[in-house]
Amino acid sequence: MLDVKLYNSPVRPTWCPGCGDFGILNAVKQALAELEIWPHEVVFVSGIGCGSKLPDYIHANGFTTLHGRALPVAQGIKLANPSLHVIAVTGDGDGYGIGGNHFLHALRRNPDITHIVEDNMVYGLTKGQTSPTSPKGWVSTTTPDGSIERAVNPLALALAGGATFVARGFSGNPKHLAKIIARAIRHKGYALVDVLQPCVIFNRVNTYDWYRERVYLLDDEPGYDPSHFEAAWEKAHEWHDRIPLGVLYETTDQPSYEEQVPALKDGPVATRPLLPLPDHEAEQLLAEFR
Repeated sequence: MLDVKLYNSPVRPTWCPGCGDFGILNAVKQALAELEIWPHEVVFVSGIGCGSKLPDYIHANGFTTLHGRALPVAQGIKLANPSLHVIAVTGDGDGYGIGGNHFLHALRRNPDITHIVEDNMVYGLTKGQTSPTSPKGWVSTTTPDGSIERAVNPLALALAGGATFVARGFSGNPKHLAKIIARAIRHKGYALVDVLQPCVIFNRVNTYDWYRERVYLLDDEPGYDPSHFEAAWEKAHEWHDRIPLGVLYETTDQPSYEEQVPALKDGPVATRPLLPLPDHEAEQLLAEFR
């Protein structure tokens, strides 16, 4: 097992004290260390938001994209170099809101990437607006009379869309979360890890204490089988009094997207030798990018 300190960044996090993002960052580092993935072997792709700052706070390859665009960039990186471990990190607004279209298509494509969604049920970076996972009745600057929309159920949506790995973690239990993330990285295909986390500034309802009174581990459920779709579907709809944590669903009967791309049969594009070109053609090609 590698030393977790290997992934420490010199950049100091600017998250609010008590933010759930700290637990997620620690869990990610623990998972990488457990799997013995070196910093140069992994790339983090994020959008815009509090949690999307994670690539700055970890010593590894990182790519910060536009708001909602982390998944297509992550898929492009994986296609160019399938040997890399690609981890997309988004918030609930980033991943399920403006990035919702990319989320749906990632489900059906099954790219071999891990998608960690930091789900605090509110737009934290932009001062507490209602997000796709905010509950009905949620009062915010954008819904002063309470939200009239039903919240997105990301786990049910992922299952319905064909995801081959669906899990939920809790930032208040980073050791358990690290095990989920490690399993997600090992999974061959798209792996969703929806992480419940408090926003200590703008969400005073779903606090650490609120979650701890309700969450339970699927590992402690006698006979629970994550390969059973119907059981996973039922667990995906549990909320309120009991909230399950762990791997709800995993199947290996679907090939990853990269395994099906004919152009990758000759190996990763990133490591192929360039075809020899006459000097004048090489100069013309280079001139297009200057």
